[in-house]
Amino acid sequence: MTSSTRRPVLLRALLASACAVALLAGPAPSAPAAAQEAASAVQDLVLDNVSLAFGDTLVTAPKVTVSGTRLSRDDLLAILKSESKDAKDASKDSWPARLQRLDAGSLTMPELRVERRDGEKRQVVTYRDVAARTIRAGRISELTAAGATLSVEGAPQAGRGSYGRIRAEEVDLTALARLYSEAGSATTPFLRLYASLAVEAIAFIDERGTTVSIARLTGRDLAGRQTPATWRGAVEALGDGGLAEDDRAKRARAAGLLADLAEAVSVGSLEATDLNVKEVKGEDPLSFSIGRMSYAGGTEAAITLADVGFGAKEAQGKVGRLTLTGFSLEPTITALRRLAKAPAPADANPGKGAAPAQDPQEAELRRLTPVIGTLTLSDLGLDLAQAAVAPGPVASGDPLKAPKPVALPPLHIGLRGASMSFGPPKDGVPTESRFSLTGLTMPASAVEGVPGLGSLGLYGYRDLDLDATADTAWSEDKRELSFKELSLSGKDMGRLHLNATLGGIGPEVFDPDAAVSGFAMLSATAKALDLTLENGGLFERFIDAQAKVLSLKPDELRKEYVTASVIGVPVILGNSAAAKAIGAAMGKFVAKPGILSISAKAKSGEGLGMVDVSTAPTPAAVLDKLDVSAKAD
Repeated sequence: MTSSTRRPVLLRALLASACAVALLAGPAPSAPAAAQEAASAVQDLVLDNVSLAFGDTLVTAPKVTVSGTRLSRDDLLAILKSESKDAKDASKDSWPARLQRLDAGSLTMPELRVERRDGEKRQVVTYRDVAARTIRAGRISELTAAGATLSVEGAPQAGRGSYGRIRAEEVDLTALARLYSEAGSATTPFLRLYASLAVEAIAFIDERGTTVSIARLTGRDLAGRQTPATWRGAVEALGDGGLAEDDRAKRARAAGLLADLAEAVSVGSLEATDLNVKEVKGEDPLSFSIGRMSYAGGTEAAITLADVGFGAKEAQGKVGRLTLTGFSLEPTITALRRLAKAPAPADANPGKGAAPAQDPQEAELRRLTPVIGTLTLSDLGLDLAQAAVAPGPVASGDPLKAPKPVALPPLHIGLRGASMSFGPPKDGVPTESRFSLTGLTMPASAVEGVPGLGSLGLYGYRDLDLDATADTAWSEDKRELSFKELSLSGKDMGRLHLNATLGGIGPEVFDPDAAVSGFAMLSATAKALDLTLENGGLFERFIDAQAKVLSLKPDELRKEYVTASVIGVPVILGNSAAAKAIGAAMGKFVAKPGILSISAKAKSGEGLGMVDVSTAPTPAAVLDKLDVSAKAD
């Protein structure tokens, strides 16, 4: 698979080329020089073999043509000099100050080469036919390139690639330079970097033969805000250590920088079409494709994937549509800020007899969980390869004449729709969640080993069509965990519905320390339970199948089950009034399967705890602590 570290390559290359276009063009006269500007003639200038180095990036162009400008050759050469180290000249010679004075009709380069080195890693992007049009005060109306080639050497993700036509509108180079080199704060306004960006025919292949291609990538309204360390300073500092560092001080530093950067980026929209990833080498070739991937920013941000396909040696699948809404990094940023301010341990080397300080790294990382929001999926299809079936014994006894294993067709699993919603997290664990599956289809043979479902094939079900829902929520004030709905239903089967309330569930249950959260769960209590069983044909099939096994008629077996329910269940449960009510309801349901409802509520407001159940001498003693009702319709 491809490494995530490749993702910034395109953006970094595009921004570097945009800077290079501006820096090679030179500054325009400032406002006080209006008289001199009026006397100067608009002219075209050509510079040969231009080279510019800034930071770890080297930009070279064999030929640069600047048209419709009042700049002189000396002006162009002056802007290419290194940034002044003299404090008095720093503001005048800084890149933002220079770019603010940039003004030209157009700038063209047949070739632009951007080389970036980072240790042994070397990345080179070469653009063809670069053109910047209508440049005013550091803003380019249109920036284009006919295409580009990319090479990456000396890194795990080494490889080569290419871009087709590149086009950007309203590129603000001054804003880009300010983000790159000038510090700011959370109150600094956002600066728009470009109005639109489009890149066609993106392709990359690494040394392992993994290929990545995108037919077209577009974006709109990319904006950024200055950070205290500057964007350049933040990226360089993160290269020296991140959140995975063992050193707590380095983790705190990285957390602050990541929080600054997360709050300093705003994207209007992004879209990629025909994304394909293929890994052909190795024993298990892999392919992955997305017909369309889009992101819409703003207060109601959303990510959508359409026409998703994936394939490997053992599985092939597709997803019609996948959408994520309600996603928020706010809890992540809050956790990063808290981590950045966290003091170092008072005693990193506790003395004899003192318990060693717990490494907080795992807990810190868990608390970085964002608000996931709601994930919806539609039209999933999955084909799983099945192992070949061994043939029966050879009648002749000659192993050389044994038939070959019989190949089975792929096992097909389908899903018409699914939805997963998550509420705000508490110490990294969502406090609310809802899972819903609709139209989960598969052969009955696929669940042969699943408890409760494995016998469905014996009851005459060849194909299954199931729906399932799980809806939970935690209340901190009430210290309760509510299972608002746990249900499972199947076509021509029926429906099982359960809701329950657990008490004694406080914030400590979400503690990242497994020992703390595990101990807290021991104090949980059962407050209420409601169970509903609705027959839709499964019970009749169960009776028929069991009757055949026992060599009885279905009606005879049904009568035996009625007797066992009405008499046997109360005896097992202690013959209390509640036990008799449960037995009578079950007997009525067996006699005429419809809807069976059983509810139980703890008489104590605190609920029924694990100790209450484990120390009860009989089931009747447990039922005595509950208000129970049961009925069958």
